Amino acid sequence: MERRGGAWRAAAAIAAGVLTAAVPAGTAWAADSAGTLFTFTDSRITESSGLAASIQHPGVVWTHNDSDDGGRVFAVDERTGRTVATVTLAGIAPRDAEAISLGRDAQGRPAVYLADIGDNLGGAWPEVWIYRFTEPTGPLHDTTVRVTRFTVRYADGPRNAEALMVQPRTGRVYIASKQSSGGGLYAGPARLSASGVNVFHRIAAAPATVTDGAFSPDGTRLVLRGYFSATAYRWRDGAAPRPVGSLDVPLQMQGESVTFTPDGRSLLYGSEGRDSSVWREPLTGEALPDSARSRPSRQPAAGPSSGAPTAAPGAAGGSSGGLSGRAAVGLAALCAVALAALGLRRRRPR
Repeated sequence: MERRGGAWRAAAAIAAGVLTAAVPAGTAWAADSAGTLFTFTDSRITESSGLAASIQHPGVVWTHNDSDDGGRVFAVDERTGRTVATVTLAGIAPRDAEAISLGRDAQGRPAVYLADIGDNLGGAWPEVWIYRFTEPTGPLHDTTVRVTRFTVRYADGPRNAEALMVQPRTGRVYIASKQSSGGGLYAGPARLSASGVNVFHRIAAAPATVTDGAFSPDGTRLVLRGYFSATAYRWRDGAAPRPVGSLDVPLQMQGESVTFTPDGRSLLYGSEGRDSSVWREPLTGEALPDSARSRPSRQPAAGPSSGAPTAAPGAAGGSSGGLSGRAAVGLAALCAVALAALGLRRRRPR
């Protein structure tokens, strides 16, 4: 996580509140519309820095805090925002956990990957780590698990990163770096090794401020998000990822996470901050994964516990390029509030 000051957070909160207030309270949106899916209710989740929607446990989203939280992840019910299980990772103390993803373990069982890959000092750490544990089966409950630890180095030297993605068809792990001069997409070895160093090689350019990324469940799309934008790519193994368009993103306090829903038809966007919300954004056009384009959308049952999004500003759907309409409006509001805040700050008595 890149630390941001109090003025920034205050401006973002005010701007988000101004935009949300434009919609009447209690307005319901259709299942295929954008909106807030849930709000975290667990007071321990203060810096949600990654999201992964479980396929093994439908309706559960995995998340974790940023640095200084020890080794634990939370399983959250997307209908209520309540934590249904806390999984403690035995024997580790992550330095700067930035991402979470789903894949398979060595036996082919569903597994959770936690990426301890942040480096806010811009390349001070010669090595970073990935932790993997087998996703619990049966009813979820608080538990402690053993992890497999993988040591990571980059072929072209240390760097900051906040996005880790596991390709669901091949199991290969990818990392997107975060650099003001321009990021890169890095590929790990075909299989990670717990006994040696795993060297990641740059295979493509990436946007400068990537805060998270995700593969679609069928592996045909990759999404990389930043604070105010997101881009979808068509993915073919052995070929460079091809951009297929910019995506709508919500205005959030500090947009740090993204994951696909298990059906691949929507994205879930998350943010750091206490009582932060997760936003559901349906995909359209070329951004839809191949498998989602070939079947109708699933319509959840109506009602307060259905998980259908609540009303929020902005239209659903992707855009063809550039800054999304919702992000552009939000950024304008944020800039206006930030300028006002700076003016007030300058007028404060010294």
